[in-house]
Amino acid sequence: EKESTPGPPGHYYFILNDKSCKRSETQEFLNKLAPVLKLTKQHVLEKEIGTKKEEFMEKLCSAIGSIMNDQHKYMNMEGMAVTAREWGIQLDEDGEECQRAKNHVQEITAEIKDVGHYKRQILQLQGDLWKSLSNVEREICRLEGQGDVPTEEYKSRLKEKLLELRTQQNKCDLTDGLTKFINGIGTLSQMEIHYFLKCMKFNLDGIAKGNHPTLQPNQQKLEELDESISASALGVEHFLRELGQFYEAEHSMVKEGKMAKIQRKFIHFPRLAADLMLEGFPMELIDGDVSNIPLQWVTDVLTQLHAKLGGRSRMLVLTVLGVQGTGKSTLLNTMFGLQFAVSSGRCTRGAFMSLIKVAKKFRQELGCDFILVIDTEGPKAPELAELEDTYQHDNELATLVVGLSDITIVNLAMENPTEVQDVLQMAVHAFLRMEETGHKPTCQFVHQNVNDVAAYEQNMRDGKYLVEQLNDMTIAAAKMEKLQKEITVSDLMDYDPEKHNWYIPNLWHGDPPMAPVNIGYSESVCGLKKCLFEFVRPHSLNSTPKNIPQFIEWVKSL
Repeated sequence: EKESTPGPPGHYYFILNDKSCKRSETQEFLNKLAPVLKLTKQHVLEKEIGTKKEEFMEKLCSAIGSIMNDQHKYMNMEGMAVTAREWGIQLDEDGEECQRAKNHVQEITAEIKDVGHYKRQILQLQGDLWKSLSNVEREICRLEGQGDVPTEEYKSRLKEKLLELRTQQNKCDLTDGLTKFINGIGTLSQMEIHYFLKCMKFNLDGIAKGNHPTLQPNQQKLEELDESISASALGVEHFLRELGQFYEAEHSMVKEGKMAKIQRKFIHFPRLAADLMLEGFPMELIDGDVSNIPLQWVTDVLTQLHAKLGGRSRMLVLTVLGVQGTGKSTLLNTMFGLQFAVSSGRCTRGAFMSLIKVAKKFRQELGCDFILVIDTEGPKAPELAELEDTYQHDNELATLVVGLSDITIVNLAMENPTEVQDVLQMAVHAFLRMEETGHKPTCQFVHQNVNDVAAYEQNMRDGKYLVEQLNDMTIAAAKMEKLQKEITVSDLMDYDPEKHNWYIPNLWHGDPPMAPVNIGYSESVCGLKKCLFEFVRPHSLNSTPKNIPQFIEWVKSL
């Protein structure tokens, strides 16, 4: 049978029990197999009469150890594909659509050796130029460095600087790598684009991992480490971000009368991004490297999306807040089948939004056409909390996402009480600012990595203690904001310890990668999802779902 079956040769080892009643029959089979499998005495390990189990186990372990050391066989995914073909297994990679997509990706990623160098050469509009531009935009709003200069004069100087930076951006030409990326998402078929994005992500992740910085003993500055990690990161979002910057620079030139509308070359870029959103690809809302919303780009991408939907774009907005690395993206991916980037040690930077189509038969029941899910960076982990402007950045991010949402999931990692306090404080400040606008989103607290989700009494005590914490924080936050009236958490949000708390066990039974998945995780997430759909029904929400033009106005105002 072995001789007639196609496929790669394997290594075979046989363990025989001397007491077996079928010894002669086994011996006969081995004699037939020996020439076919090229067996030698080293491939047969026999437990002889009188051999103790412990001795035999040591002999067996020693034999297996030597086999493992002698037979190094490492295989990547592409190597497995070769083996699969030999066994007649059908592969996506062998289809014409996948091949065309892979060829487009290979043309882009084959040129990337050093990520930092590639980003400086190919993605020129990001880096220091984008950071300077973001700082000027922020200063126009805050006027922190105004000093004795009259306000209008100071603003005028800042706007001149902004235009100068945009002019620098607009002088840059599309690089070869970016042109190939545009051709990939602009000329391939719908299915090919799916393959293209998957292959891009797979290849870029592999390249980025090889470029991750190592922390040297003398490199103690966390800010430098954070910047080096950011510099070594490369994903599809960086290419789309570059398209956004080209678009914004050109738009600024037209707006300031420096270019005629007919000269525009990048006016179709928002349409490309809108098409990706319709296919479920996450779109960057806040650039995590410079904490900036490219407002014109986001506005025009969403406007294109609204047009493609024929004006039927009522959206329920769901957001999540929580400390880095606490499983926010995994929670959303599990709940809705999304593609937010997740992996061990990799955290979301900024904020990404992903569009979920609601089936026609549920649109009237839920009162919306789509669900917009926003995944956020959240506050920095404790070891990075001392970085400059971190506290302000975290609070601004929380205010934005809470302000945009109909439902906010506050993700709490129960094993770290300090982080829980930080997230709650950040959420309370955000909800307090919403109280001034009249916006009152629904809030759900998700307690992750709970050992015993069935401990009802303990969970109820935790829920009531959470109320006390939230009330104390609300009173303290109101004093910080210098509010004259007394205010409690019930004024900010509808909160019921039984309905608004969810206790979710760890995703893994043990430590990955060998640990099995905990089925209880999926079951608990499924329960949360069912509950959320009850809250999103028109009679349960505190507000009517916004359409895209209304959502854009909220983004601008916030």
